[in-house]
Formats: sequence, structure tokens, C-alpha cells
Amino acid sequence: MDIYIDLFLCFFKIGLFAFGGGYAVISLIQHDIVEVNGWLSAKEFTDIVAISQTTPGPIGVNAATYVGYTATGSAIGAFVATFAMLLPSIILMLIICYFFGKFHQNKYIEYCFLGLRPAIIGLIAAVCLQLTNKENFIDYKSAVIFLVVLFASKKIHPIWLILGSGLAGWLLYSF
Repeated sequence: MDIYIDLFLCFFKIGLFAFGGGYAVISLIQHDIVEVNGWLSAKEFTDIVAISQTTPGPIGVNAATYVGYTATGSAIGAFVATFAMLLPSIILMLIICYFFGKFHQNKYIEYCFLGLRPAIIGLIAAVCLQLTNKENFIDYKSAVIFLVVLFASKKIHPIWLILGSGLAGWLLYSF
């Protein structure tokens, strides 16, 4: 029973600080799941990121569902982690909706948003650096896939890049 409480508290905290969307929250999830609680290895976490990106839905919620299931071996664990991840957003959005209409023209509120924007970009960049490791770049083939996607991402839709990367991985590593 303690694992469910731990999952709830962990993902509630992550959900509470999930500003900037899924990519910005990956470093929070990685820290708590891999380093603090040890529910997953670094390699398993990398797999979660890949799975969460290729399945429909927000990456943070998908990761919470996967971690909850993996940590407990049950759908209840998946539900607890997912619910805990979403609950702070629901509460905060209700509060923000109430007050935003009254204060959205306030210059101090606008200044806060001006400070949050570059911070979110920094968090996303930090995740990119954390995922640049030997578990993800195992040989020159993985580096080639990375570089092709990096440069093609300006012109090709992400769905095609994800599908193409899966196909490239299958072709390059299965033969």
C-alpha cells in the first residue's frame, strides 16, 4: 500500500511543478523516478520517454501511467500515478480561470510570464542534455538517426520523423 501513496505524492509533486508542458517536466520525472525512488533504471526511463512520445496524449501523463504500472505491476498503480499527475493541473486551472479574468492585464503578472518563458526553454534544453548519454547513442547508427531527425525537423512533420526513425531503427539494427 505504501507504493501507491509514494506514487501519488511523487506524481502530485511533479504535476504541481509541470510548467511548460511535457518536455519541460521530463527532468523532474527522471530525477524522482530513477534517482530518488529507483523505480526504473536510466535505460527504462529512456524507453518511457520514447514510448510516451509515440503514443497519443501528453508525454508527462503517458510517463506517469507507464511508471505507475511498472512500479506496481497493476492498473491501479497506473491510475494512481496518472490521477496524481493531473490533479494539480485541474486544481490550478480552476484557480487560474477564476483569477485570470480579473488580473490578466496586470503588468506584474505579465512580468512573471516573461520570466517563465526562458526558464521553460532552459528546462527543455536540460532534458535534451540529460538524454544525450550512452544508453541513447549506442553507436554511429543512432547518431546518424539523431542528426537526420535534428535537421529534418524544420521541414518534416514530427509524426513522419517518429515513424521514419522507428523504421530506420528496425532496418539498421535487425539485419
